[in-house]
Amino acid sequence: MHKLVILVDSTVDPQALEQGWAEFLHQAEAMPNLRQEMSSRVNVHLFGSSSYQLMHELIFDTAQDLHQAMASESGRNAGRLLQSITGGKLVLFLADHKEDDLENIQKYESQNGAPKNSAQ
Repeated sequence: MHKLVILVDSTVDPQALEQGWAEFLHQAEAMPNLRQEMSSRVNVHLFGSSSYQLMHELIFDTAQDLHQAMASESGRNAGRLLQSITGGKLVLFLADHKEDDLENIQKYESQNGAPKNSAQ
């Protein structure tokens, strides 16, 4: 899977973000081949020189699907809206996304003699 990750800077006015977010979601959700999306409100910043108030992820099956979605009319509209409501105070990046179920991880650990829940 491939995803577009959006990190909204903590300095963006929360009211402005809230006012425009529903329309951004409407445009983003109309992008072709979108499989899943997730939003996370950041409530604790633990480490690093940057801080964010929101992380939003848009998931696609392939990199080609993601690029086509971004180039679509709804993708371009979503991008313009996002720039407008954040004043450009955001980070965007594309990621090759892999995931595994905890059950499979634990099965692998038990087959290889690694203790479950070990801190390394």
